[in-house]
Amino acid sequence: MDLAVHLGLIRTVPDEGGGGRRVLRSEIERMSSEAGFPDALRERVKVAGTTQGADLMHVSAGRFTRLARLGLVVPVKWYLNRYRAVVWLYRAEELKQVAADENNAPLLKARRMPEALRAMLDTGVDLRPRNWRGRHRGFLLRLAEDPWESAGALAAFLDPVHIAEIVPDPYERSHLNRFRPGPPTSGAPGSPSAHLAERLMTADDPDEISLLRADLTAALEEARDRRPAPRPATRRVPTPAHPAPPGPARPEDLEPPRGLLSRLRRRARGGAC
Repeated sequence: MDLAVHLGLIRTVPDEGGGGRRVLRSEIERMSSEAGFPDALRERVKVAGTTQGADLMHVSAGRFTRLARLGLVVPVKWYLNRYRAVVWLYRAEELKQVAADENNAPLLKARRMPEALRAMLDTGVDLRPRNWRGRHRGFLLRLAEDPWESAGALAAFLDPVHIAEIVPDPYERSHLNRFRPGPPTSGAPGSPSAHLAERLMTADDPDEISLLRADLTAALEEARDRRPAPRPATRRVPTPAHPAPPGPARPEDLEPPRGLLSRLRRRARGGAC
């Protein structure tokens, strides 16, 4: 179900109670009325790892990995195994389409890959993380309901240093971070798995970073125009009024005090006379 939502095969709406997203009854009825449901839907979301993917494309596992590193096949999701190694998963339906495309025959059937591609592999190129980020970014942008959510979806793939450069205002940056989703798979905060998930989520190619920065800048301009980030209310300290100058003494102010101590003093003065 989650993968079907990610791929846009099932439409969801925000839960009015704030509990995430939900599927409307009308959407369930739409899916149920489609031919071949639910087997057809299961087939569309079926995934394959390296070994299964190689079998579907009739190539060796080694060649499949090289093709994935070059970007011919794009991961749809990933997980960390018990050794904290990244396991990439691919849509089986897409792998079959790639294998059936005659234009890909030289890459799939030739004994050796073209020299230019081998040179790229020798330099360590691996487009799997970037291609997965592009796919996941598309999913997050599809879910965005307003410009701030779109900006948060783009910011999710940038390092906090880049975000601080683009959004120097701390109040605006704090507001943006409310809409910045984390990695889809991670362990406990601060764990090695969480750090690895964050690294996979963060763009590291200069070209990718440049495009994300430009897109985020444009999204923020639209968000500011639509609804500026909230700021704390400014507290105005009241200015103390100037004290009024003392006026002439009133008659009642000139009368001697009528307390007990005053009466004793008057008696003492009378006895001394």
